[in-house]
Formats: sequence, structure tokens, C-alpha cells
Amino acid sequence: MEEHEKGREAFADDEAYRLHSLRHSTAHIMAEAIEVVFPGAKFGIGPAIEDGFYYDVDVGRSILEADLGAIEEAMKAIVKRNSPFVRKEVTREEAAVVFKDQPFKLELIQSLEGGLTTYEQGGFVDLCRGPHVPRTGNAKHFKLLKVSGAFWRGDQRNPQLQRVYGTVFPTREALDQYLFRLEEARKRDHRKVGSAMGLFIFHEYAPGAAFWLPKGEELWHILSESMRRLLLGEGYIAVRTPMLFDKALFEESGHWAHYRDNMFCVHKQEEGEEEPRTFSLKPMNCPSHMLIFRSQKRSYRELPIRIHDQGVLHRDELRGALGGLTRVRQLAQDDAHLFCMPEQVEHEVDVLLQLVGRVYTALGLPYRCKLSTRPEEKLGDDELWDAAEGALRGALEKNGLEYKLNAGDGAFYGPKIDIDVVDALGRAWQCATIQLDYQLPRRFKLTYVGSDNQEHIPVVVHRAIFGSFERFIGILIEHFNGAFPMWLAPEQVRVMTVSEKSEEWGREVAAKLAAAGVRVELDVSADKIGAKIRAAHAMKPVYYVVVGEKEQTDCTVAVKGRANADLGSMTLDALVERCVSESAVPF
Repeated sequence: MEEHEKGREAFADDEAYRLHSLRHSTAHIMAEAIEVVFPGAKFGIGPAIEDGFYYDVDVGRSILEADLGAIEEAMKAIVKRNSPFVRKEVTREEAAVVFKDQPFKLELIQSLEGGLTTYEQGGFVDLCRGPHVPRTGNAKHFKLLKVSGAFWRGDQRNPQLQRVYGTVFPTREALDQYLFRLEEARKRDHRKVGSAMGLFIFHEYAPGAAFWLPKGEELWHILSESMRRLLLGEGYIAVRTPMLFDKALFEESGHWAHYRDNMFCVHKQEEGEEEPRTFSLKPMNCPSHMLIFRSQKRSYRELPIRIHDQGVLHRDELRGALGGLTRVRQLAQDDAHLFCMPEQVEHEVDVLLQLVGRVYTALGLPYRCKLSTRPEEKLGDDELWDAAEGALRGALEKNGLEYKLNAGDGAFYGPKIDIDVVDALGRAWQCATIQLDYQLPRRFKLTYVGSDNQEHIPVVVHRAIFGSFERFIGILIEHFNGAFPMWLAPEQVRVMTVSEKSEEWGREVAAKLAAAGVRVELDVSADKIGAKIRAAHAMKPVYYVVVGEKEQTDCTVAVKGRANADLGSMTLDALVERCVSESAVPF
């Protein structure tokens, strides 16, 4: 079961609710099938999730990929049986009897609030609040996908269970389309593509931190500098702040109380001090930016002050949760904090939304917005929240952006806009965020002198467009399948000589391209030209340039684009001009 099952009101429409019910029901069918294949299995929870479902189980041994076929066969028999899902209200005492051999269920029975219900299908009973489809026969079009490890209730101090994932759709066509996209996603996996292109590596000596190789560093640098130039042109100031801070900073900000478990700490015995001091690698930039604002007296005439910082951050993620570039321990963001007067907030958010549109449109990434409003446990009065939420809503509407309302999903210190990009496979990735903060300025006692010569407290806007560079690069690798547009490609041109007779001309071609700022690689190896072209394909340059004796005699180059698009013969000057014109950053 899912500990906090969603009600109908949590879904955008009836279709989403029905799909959730189907997936949740299929998780129960899978659990029954696991018990058939592995008698005595111990069950944790089995919720519906985006694109499918899972169940956490302990079967006494590792569940292998080969076991998934046997579980699927048992599921088919349960579906064919077409048993109804029967709901029953039970007391805690009755539930304890039913699940007396299920230790994880017994733990849930003790921790869950409110009344308890079970669902039964053909003799198999599970603790659950629903919802479910009417019968097992409704879940015909399913597929089991993978097995991974998962600590019980997400706590590494608890037993490690096995999480069996699957998916289900109302029709065979929808399932086949999803499986096709899944296979395409495997081919585009940024870990596979990035390794083949020589962008980065990982090593067990530094879990969760990427080693950026020359071409990967080039890709990082292009994005970093493009964003820096964009922001400096929009009135931002760039800073670089320390990486290691005394814990007192995070006590002042409140992060020590709420975020300490995700921080890397260092204990240092300072000279002349009796007790060692505790330091932490910073997990975010905002506290240090508060110190910069507080370092001098501020006037309303200076506001807004927009501070940009691409410094290195560290967050102590669980090792089992790490995943290539999309979940790391060491990261950097295109981070910024805007210090402004309350009446400036809507304008600043308006401008930010325009920046987001410029960047994502240039990258060919459609996007969609979510507005998260006040949670039940919030700081500040309703009047303040009304103004804050109104400012975000007004900026969204001014920019003509549709948005999903996530009521109650804001942070305790302010509402926010989260923005998802949609990649070439239709997958949504949360990247940009625009978050209002009325509490950190108070904690740090930040003030500015207003036009009335009185001190006022500024509002802080936390914002990022890429999010973390690591995660955003991982998204881009999969979106483009490594075939980056000209301005972003770490290798734009590959020059290849047919033989050593044309090597001199090949070197001259590469040198002139490089002198014009084109990112070029030269292959003068003894390999045949067919082998050179095949090797170049793995690096995915935009242009493949071949020079042989004819080209050397004519002072020309033979050029092909991606997908073997033959661009014919052209002069070197024409190639240089083409490459330079196409290399301009589009935002």
C-alpha cells in the first residue's frame, strides 16, 4: 500500500485518476504473483508512480531480471482469473491478525492514522486505502521493467528490500509506445553517450562527483559563460563565495536544524581554542549571499541587487540514490538571489520568466510552469502570502503562461514557480525555479533604507534557470542524443585526411578553423578514411571535413553534415564563415 494514498481531488482529471487506479491495482496483482513465485514473501509498500508502479519486497534472495518473466506469467493468470477487488474496513486488531506474518505491514498498521481498509482479489489480501479498478481483468497491458534496492521507508538504518518496477496502460498501443520510448531512452542514457563521447567519467574514489574530461569541460564552459554573459547583460553582479563555512552560518540561516543530515561536515581544532569547531561544505549559496548584502548599508536606490554565483556545492545524497549526472553529491548551479523591495517582486519575476523563455526556446526545450502556494505550516501572515502569491500569479499571466496550481506545495518561507522542461522523448524534468523568501532576510536582519529614511526588510528571490549544471547537461545529452547544436557542440568539426599526402593541407584547414574560434579535431592517422569517419561518428561533430590530394590541389574541402548530408566541395574561407556564423550563442 501507499502510506498516504491520493484522493480523486489530487488529480487533474478523471483520466489521470483512472490511470492511477489501474497502476495501483496492478501493483497488487504483481504482489500476489510474487507470492506465487516466492512463497512467504514479505511485503512493504506498492504505490502507483509516474509511468507505472512498484512494490518493495523481501523474498529471501535477490530477485534476478530472469525472475521477472516468471512473475509476469503468474500475473497473466491472475488477470485472466478476473477477480474483483473487494474493499473491507478493518480494525487494527483485525488487521494485525490478517498480516501476522508480514512484519512491514504490522509496522504500518501501528503508524497509520485513521481507519484501516484492506483490498482482496481472489484470496490475496493487502492493506490499502485504494483506489482500484473493478477487477483484475482490467489490467491486461502490463510489463515488468527492473529490480533495484530500496531501504524500508527510505531510511538506510532499516532493512534493504527489493523494489520491483512495472508499468501498465489501458491499451496495448499505449504500452507499446511507452516501451519504445523507454528503449530509446536507454540508447540516449547520458552515462552511455557521455562516456562514448569522452565528456566525463566517474570513479569509486569520488562517488557522486564527475571528472570532466576536456570535451565535457568545454561543454560546461560554454553553458557557464553563456549564462554569465546573459545575466551580466541583465544587471546581475557575479560573485564567488567560500566553500567551507562554520556551522554558525547555517544555524543563523536555519539550515542546520532542517538540512544537517544532507551536509558534509568537517571538525577542526583551531589553535588557541579548547573545543574543535564544526565546519560544513556549503550545500547552497543563499546564506553566503545574505552576508554579502549585509556587509554594507543599503539604500532603496540600489535595489534590486541581483547576485549570481556558480560556486561548487556539496550535498550528502545517499549513495544508492546517485545516478550519473542527474543525482550527484558535488554540483554547481547557475544560482542567483535577487534582493528587492516588495513592490519590485512582480516585475523581477516577470523578467525572470522572459529569461527562462529565451534560454529554453534557444535549446529547443518546451516548458511548463507550476505555481506552488502556502503550506499549512508556514511562516508569515496571510496578508503577506496573499501579496507574494499574487505577484507570482500576475507575472505568469502577464507572460501568457499556463500553469498548474500546486496548492499547499510552497516552502514554509514563501511560494514558488517551478518550471519543467520537456525533452525529445516527452519526459518532463524540473529545472528552473523562482522562489520568494520573506524569512531569510529576517533571520539575517537584512535591511535597506527606504525613500522615507526608514529601515525596511527586503524580499529575496531565489532563482535558477539551468538548475545544476550537472543535471542540466545530463538532460541535454539525452535530449540531443549527444548531437548538440553547432553553438553548443564540444567538437564542431572533424577534419580527416585521406592519406599522408594531404596531411599538410589538413593541418592548415584545422589551424585556420581553430584560429577563428571553431572547436576542431584533426585526424591524420594512418587509418583508412572510412574508419576515420566511423570513429568520428561517436564524437558527433556537426561537420565532417575530408581533405585528399584533390582538395589540396584545389585548396578546397569536402564537407558532410550529420546523417551523411553531403554539402559538397567549398573553399576553406566559406567553411570558416559558415562555422563562425552558426556558432553564435542564441540567447
